[in-house]
Amino acid sequence: MANKKIVCIGGGVGTSNLLKGLKDYPCDITVIASMADEGGSAGRLRRLYDIFPPGDLVTCMAAMSKHKNAQLAKILMYRFPGDRFGPDESLSGHKLGNLILVGASHVFEDFDSAIEFFKEVFQVKGNFFPATEVPIELSALTREGKKVTGEHTIDFGKYRGKKEIERIFINPSDPPVKKEVIRSIIKADIIVIGPGDLYTNNLPVVVVPKIAEAIRGSKAKKILVANIANKPFETKDYSVADYIEAFETHLLFLPLDTVFINNNLDVKIPKKFKYSLVKENSLSVYKNLKIVRRDFVDEEMPLYHDSRKLAKAVFEAI
Repeated sequence: MANKKIVCIGGGVGTSNLLKGLKDYPCDITVIASMADEGGSAGRLRRLYDIFPPGDLVTCMAAMSKHKNAQLAKILMYRFPGDRFGPDESLSGHKLGNLILVGASHVFEDFDSAIEFFKEVFQVKGNFFPATEVPIELSALTREGKKVTGEHTIDFGKYRGKKEIERIFINPSDPPVKKEVIRSIIKADIIVIGPGDLYTNNLPVVVVPKIAEAIRGSKAKKILVANIANKPFETKDYSVADYIEAFETHLLFLPLDTVFINNNLDVKIPKKFKYSLVKENSLSVYKNLKIVRRDFVDEEMPLYHDSRKLAKAVFEAI
């Protein structure tokens, strides 16, 4: 039987955790990562060299590395000491994998060729695509009517007023998308959205008009993995229903038929993180959604999903 085709949308830490679990299953994986990142190492490299932000793609490829030397994945994720939000020209705070991918893109004079080189050298399985053919700028409108510009500003709540987001926007509003991205969505058996930052990771991919259209037309099973915990700014006090509603509000249709919800609410999140667990609340309005409730928590880092638990649930959904 042919391997099932799984498309993972997002690209952040949540997606990489899922990939760590999926990489040993018999499936063909495609990752579609947001190109809105403009903070930290990826943002500094984006500004300095006028390229795609490499961070999410590198994190996901490191998670999928099958190299016999497992230390290579750790080396790719090594971050040089210092402030990752420091001066663009400084080495401090950069992730080594980001520098390698940027260097390869200069050698090959092509970002796609750099990704293929990266995959070959570090024995990475899967396909990895920028969601758009150009970097995008992210902005948001808060519920107070304030416009906020920049992925980093939105993500870290670096603006005055209540940190309550009404909706996000991308610029350009209808960016070009590679045909391989559209084809992978249309031919997928399963599309997994999340886990990850709702407004700065997941929605910036699915609101791209051509991607939204492809998701709507795809016959794949469409799964939303609800986050374990809410970030203090982006989704403070959100319930699972709030996450679902955000997708419906932005797309004017619901790109889901299944939702994975963590039902282990007994874990304690260290107070220093200022995160809160995502609770279910009432989902009665979403009668057509299949709800999968399980203990998905990574006991060692309760902000995140356990890679093995999540991958098992995704593969069982096939």
